[in-house]
Amino acid sequence: MVLHLPLIWKIVYLILGGVLSGILSTAASFASLASYPLLLSVGIPPVYANVTNDAALIWNVPGAVLSSIRELHGHWRLVRFYSLFTMVGSAIGCFLLLKFPSGVFEKVVPFFILTAGALVYQTSRRKHVERPQAVNGAKKDLYVLLLLLNGIYGGYFGAASGIITLVILTYLTNEDFVIVNSIKNVVGGFSNLTALVIYIFASRIYWDAAIPMAVGMFIGGYIGPKIVRHVPQKAMQQFIALLALIQAAYLFWQSYLK
Repeated sequence: MVLHLPLIWKIVYLILGGVLSGILSTAASFASLASYPLLLSVGIPPVYANVTNDAALIWNVPGAVLSSIRELHGHWRLVRFYSLFTMVGSAIGCFLLLKFPSGVFEKVVPFFILTAGALVYQTSRRKHVERPQAVNGAKKDLYVLLLLLNGIYGGYFGAASGIITLVILTYLTNEDFVIVNSIKNVVGGFSNLTALVIYIFASRIYWDAAIPMAVGMFIGGYIGPKIVRHVPQKAMQQFIALLALIQAAYLFWQSYLK
């Protein structure tokens, strides 16, 4: 259903939706749960809604960084290193999307998301995750390769790539969830920025929707990490796992039952 709103109310609607999306992105890795349907509801075609979503989504990162200075302190070297792989992957994914349709890939996405949610739930039931220093180099390299592959997935399809990044970083680091989540927010932001640069030249962005939504994303991006800081880690991880189950079920219905 497309909403036909007066301009001022459309702007308010997009800002408020952006706030919710920014919170979901930086606190629970699920911005697309709200932002993508939001753009569809104002009449933006699906293929351009995905691109416009990227244009708005990068603005939750400055808000998240401002809110997470304490958690990110001492971790910027890791952020730069991990971001490099997701950016390369994102660029590859974007070019693949421009050349090949994503219809076939949509069939397996629900299972990716369900697996990621299950891994998040599993980590919520463990007191500690394996230290990267304690594993062999090949295993660490595998996790980094998974970041690259997830970057490709994010650039090509995007749904719930944040939660997959969160899972990979959880196994790459031995930090508290709040720190891993903060690193994920910045790494994911660089991935989205890479996609946006490509889409600016290769696709169409509805800036009249992206700009007000970006304002809301910035605000939500600032609020999200504060929520994570004050909610028990186990409860936050189990909430994310629940959202993963919901989105996986919805995408399964769209792909197989609709």
